[in-house]
Amino acid sequence: MSNEATVSVPELDFNTPSARRKRKMRAFKDKAATLGISIGGISVIVAILLIFFYLLYEVMPLFRSAAVEPWQQNGQVVSPYPLPGQGKTLYLAMEEQAEIGLRLTDAAEVIFFDTRSGDIVRQQSLDLPEGVSISSFALISDARRLFALGLSNGNALVLRHDYKASYPDGVRVLSPELVYPLGTDPIPMGDGPLELLTVNGDGDNWRLIGGNASSLTRTDIELSENFLSGEVETSIETTRLAQPNVKATKLLLMPDRRWLLIAAQGGKLAVADLQAPNDASITQIINATNGDIEAFELLLGGNSLMLADSKGRVSQWFLVRDEQGSWQLTPIRNFDTDGGTLSSFTTEHRRKGFATLDSEGTLKLFNTTAQRTVLSEKLLDGPANQIAYAPRSNAMLLERNGNLSFWAIHNEHPDISWTALWDKVWYEGYEEPAYVWQSSAANNDFEPKYSLMPLAFGTLKAAFYAMLLATPLAICGAIYTAYFMAPGLRRKVKPVIELMEALPTVILGFLAGLWLAPFMELNLAAVFLILLVVPASILAFAFGWAQLPNRIRFLLPDGWDAALLIPVVMLGTWLSFALASPVENLLFGGDLRLWVSQTMGISYDQRNALVVGIAMGFAVIPTIFSITEDAIFAVPKSLSYGSLALGATPWQTLVRVVMPTASPGIFSAVMIGMGRAVGETMIVLMATGNTPIMDVNIFEGMRTLAANIAVEMPESEVGSTHFRILFLAAFVLFMFTFMVNTLAESIRQHLRQKYGSL
Repeated sequence: MSNEATVSVPELDFNTPSARRKRKMRAFKDKAATLGISIGGISVIVAILLIFFYLLYEVMPLFRSAAVEPWQQNGQVVSPYPLPGQGKTLYLAMEEQAEIGLRLTDAAEVIFFDTRSGDIVRQQSLDLPEGVSISSFALISDARRLFALGLSNGNALVLRHDYKASYPDGVRVLSPELVYPLGTDPIPMGDGPLELLTVNGDGDNWRLIGGNASSLTRTDIELSENFLSGEVETSIETTRLAQPNVKATKLLLMPDRRWLLIAAQGGKLAVADLQAPNDASITQIINATNGDIEAFELLLGGNSLMLADSKGRVSQWFLVRDEQGSWQLTPIRNFDTDGGTLSSFTTEHRRKGFATLDSEGTLKLFNTTAQRTVLSEKLLDGPANQIAYAPRSNAMLLERNGNLSFWAIHNEHPDISWTALWDKVWYEGYEEPAYVWQSSAANNDFEPKYSLMPLAFGTLKAAFYAMLLATPLAICGAIYTAYFMAPGLRRKVKPVIELMEALPTVILGFLAGLWLAPFMELNLAAVFLILLVVPASILAFAFGWAQLPNRIRFLLPDGWDAALLIPVVMLGTWLSFALASPVENLLFGGDLRLWVSQTMGISYDQRNALVVGIAMGFAVIPTIFSITEDAIFAVPKSLSYGSLALGATPWQTLVRVVMPTASPGIFSAVMIGMGRAVGETMIVLMATGNTPIMDVNIFEGMRTLAANIAVEMPESEVGSTHFRILFLAAFVLFMFTFMVNTLAESIRQHLRQKYGSL
């Protein structure tokens, strides 16, 4: 009979008060962590959506349709009222706030009136000699409130309407007046009536051209102040111009006072060069239209001619140099008026726009830069006699059948269209259509250029050169560090590289702009030799190391080979600088930069894409390296050991097992690095020259979307077109990164599914 040992097993109680408390605490922590992570993730999504909708909120007004409605005063619609004064209207205008209007009549009366009610504020008769009447009218500039009158006795008078503000008892009062820039005495220009007249000038120099269809006279006036007496002395020189071989119907003198534009019968257009040796030589005669020329006006700045014919066609023209260097008046663009006969035409005072009113009473607003119809709306039952813009383009006066009507215009951003933003535009002064960003200038006649193409191109160019440098270095470095390097050396190298990411980009931009750019300019040959000599030195050293006896090679622990490359790289760099001067003298005439510019025809800017590629690549390398290294190091060792056990070499294992498994992480690293490069601001701001040009040349600079926002946002007027265009640039940048990241995530998920079974 055998004795069996009895083993007592202790009973475990999982339902003790302590165990229950631990389970409750664990469950509470799990729920709290789940809730916190969920709230954090949702908050990130909400924040991104808020950014998206805020950018959209600031951008949408750019594309809001224009509107026109009767002006409202104290909640009441301003009704049409009878014309103040008597006679036929020659000129209709308004002051800055559109509170006081000006009406000039053929009876030589100037009436200032309240635009809301028509009440006369001031009425003044021009002091003309007895028996003398107004024979012609010439608008010099709406923006400067200047106009001129041709008289039946051959004299001319230049006037400006001004408005002085005063505040008696704290109430703002406007006092209109007429000013005579060239004096109150009429300027003699000829013996017969001035049926045609055009005037232009500024400050002390003026030029008047007038006469009739067959004879024109030029009068040059120079004003000078006597330093002793303080009196203004006037010098007048009159010259009879060569007889034009066209029958002129209207004249326009451009602001440079060189070019005379002549509208002639039969739809002809002539250009006269007043600086030609034979004085006013007709350089060009154009059959501009099949009908008669009805409207013939200069756009803001005086560089563009707006021409409307009797068939309702409107076109824009300006002077362009041809291949021989001669100036030719060239048709630039046409505007669709639906073939209606135009009854009135006027241009905006401060923008490159104009308005037309046809015989059916349909008002159309256009913008020339954007080449679009901003508004088309029927306002009247028939044609209008006169139409006048307010200086701020927020109001308009229409004269019809002896009545004036006052209209409010809502048209804040007419110069924005898909063409103006993303297509080539033929701007004033350019020889051909181009992509241009130029948001401001020194004068008020400037044509804003809001093409986003140079900025988008510059963004991609900077990112391309940065990624071209950073991606291979970062990925190859990460592969070696994670797969081949000894653990002890890896623990030293990886933190040092990741520490580079903490370096502020403003410091990198500062160094790139003030040190690296001039250094590369002086040592351009050495920089390019480094790209050849250092890799060749590494390969030569590797080959030589492999030829050494094993007893020597095995003295170095496995995985520490990279440490030997440090002196090799330093020696290769020194050798590159040592060889730079002889190579430069032998192959490039002693100056590589000059050779590139003169022989190759490639322009060189000190702050260029090469500098940006090196500086921004240095900033992007740590991001790509860190994520790639973690992805490769995280590949299970069992996969590598299994591959090696089956006879694969370490290189085959890396290429066919490790890299495919880590490919989702590597791809994410590249996309995150690209996002960093696209959104980088300070480096490209300080190291690119900040010129918004489209040139793939690696030696030329660029301007990126992010840098442009940083530069111009502080100087933009809140709510202006420029301000909202900058928000549109931010929106474009946001959408670009969003689409790139979405595409990257979809590819990453595909790679994960494909190689997840390894």
